[in-house]
Formats: sequence, structure tokens, C-alpha cells
Amino acid sequence: MMVPRKAMVLAAGLGTRMRPLTLTTPKPLIKVAGRALIDYLLEPLAKAGVETAVVNMHHLGDQIEAHVQGYNTPQVIVSDEREQLMDSGGGIKKALPHLGSEPFFVLNADSFWIDGPKSNLVRLSEFWNPQQMDIALLLANGAQATGYEGLGDFTMAQDGRLSWRVERHVAPFIYAGVAIIKPELFVDMPEGAFSLTKLFRHAQAQNRLYGLRLDGAWLHVGTPEAIAWAETKLEQSIY
Repeated sequence: MMVPRKAMVLAAGLGTRMRPLTLTTPKPLIKVAGRALIDYLLEPLAKAGVETAVVNMHHLGDQIEAHVQGYNTPQVIVSDEREQLMDSGGGIKKALPHLGSEPFFVLNADSFWIDGPKSNLVRLSEFWNPQQMDIALLLANGAQATGYEGLGDFTMAQDGRLSWRVERHVAPFIYAGVAIIKPELFVDMPEGAFSLTKLFRHAQAQNRLYGLRLDGAWLHVGTPEAIAWAETKLEQSIY
């Protein structure tokens, strides 16, 4: 399959764990090594051939809107959630008119990655099989992750099918905040705010949730302390 032509960048969060920085700057514009977090997503999307990125915004949305106006590739469309925060799933459903009828990327704006020899967006596109999959996730293991302190999210079968972590257990794979998803999955979802994990769980129940291990390093930047950790990792890598 070709790389999806469109992407949704989830940038509307409040960034409460990043305070006090997010009292004056929205989290997607927090700088790591001199660049805004959202730039670490939009630039790889452009390099992979994505034509349109829809960016939702809520907290200090005017700043995000002004920042993304500097992008021509990909073309950036702003989905305005200033009146009501829609959560990850609701935000995507609100933006569906801009995303079209073909599978698209979904990216979280609080993490990014350092590619190996090949673009992970291209790798995930090549892995994507719409006959088998409704959702494909990019995953990292603990050794690849910087700034993550959780218990993991998934176990993975040999064919890539995913199962959620069992409660009170540790899982080897972490959702790296990048997915390919079919737009028709949102049709029966309720209006208003809901989490994207609803769709992940539904796809897993149908044995149609798959994952691909990231090649490279994954940097989760959810707290002020994680900025320095990410900058150190970038310094150690050829980016």
C-alpha cells in the first residue's frame, strides 16, 4: 500500500503534566532541542509523502494556529476545539470531513521518534493490510523508550496481532503514538468527546488490531523533566 495521503495530529490536550510550561505555551509548541514538538511530527509526515495534516487545537489554540501556518508541505488544516475539548476519538470524528474516506495516520503530539535506516511511517504503511486490519499501531519496547515510566500497553503475537496488557501485569510493547486507522470505524461512534482507545479495544475484540515494532528510538515528552531526557537522546543520535 502507498503511504496514506492524510494524517491527524492530536494537539488539543491541556498539557497538565507539563505545567508550569503549558500555562503560557501549548504542549505541542514546547521546544525540544530548539524545535517545537509538533515540528518533529509534521516534518517526517512531509518526508513520507503525506499531503494533508489535520491538527486539532484547544488550549492556547491561537498559538498553534499561527505556528502551523508556516507549513505548505504537508498542507495543514486546523480543527478548532476551543469551544469543547473532544478527547482523542471525538476530535478525530469532528475532523473526518477533512480526512476523507481512505485510511489515515493518527499521531500524538506529545511524543516523537528517531528513525532507523528507514522511515517508520513508510514501514507502517508497508505493514498495513486493510483486508486483515482495521487499525495498525507503531509500538516501542522499553529499551527503545525515553521518558516513559508505565507498565506497557500490549502483547503481540507472531503475526502482529495485539492484545491489551492484563491488569497488574507488565506488557512488553508501548503504543508509540502513531497509527493507521480506517475512517469508517468512527461512523457508529457517539457525538461528543470519547477516547480513541474505544476503537482500539473494539478492533482487538475483532482480531483486527495489529502492531509493528518501531525501528529506532521513541521519545515521550510528557513532563518538563522529559525535555532534558529527550534532548540528551537526540544528542546521542544522528538526527
